[in-house]
Amino acid sequence: MEELRIPKRRTSVEVLLPGGAVRQVIVFLSEFASTHVGAERLSDLLNGTNEFLPAVDLESDRATFLNRASICAARVAPELEEDVHAADGATIPTEHEVEITLNDGSVLKGLISYVLPPDRSRLADYLNDSTPFFRLLEGNKVSLVNKRHVSRIVAIKG
Repeated sequence: MEELRIPKRRTSVEVLLPGGAVRQVIVFLSEFASTHVGAERLSDLLNGTNEFLPAVDLESDRATFLNRASICAARVAPELEEDVHAADGATIPTEHEVEITLNDGSVLKGLISYVLPPDRSRLADYLNDSTPFFRLLEGNKVSLVNKRHVSRIVAIKG
């Protein structure tokens, strides 16, 4: 039966929940992604189809199941969430420094960076695609922000 198990990597994630609660959890990512070359990333898991995500809460050391829709944002180390499209070298990424206000009043600041075809490369095009979570580079972390918890995004002029 052991040969039927799919190998998973334990990955540390900081999860922001409604009302400002922050939980440190471990999620389990596959060694191989189904939609791109390489290992599964947190964005693959969050933008997938499962409503509940299994995790281990580090404070209680107990198994927990996170409702994907209730996650405001999830933070990981940048090396765990590399943008596979930017790595293709297909084009130069479009970048926007932004301030994001979540529905509960929390504010996130960082850089949104993406690669889209030139005729669809506006920030609105990126934000309005069908994936529920988008990438925000916040200093030394990558945050995956749930669009359903965003009340507004303001571009910061440099």
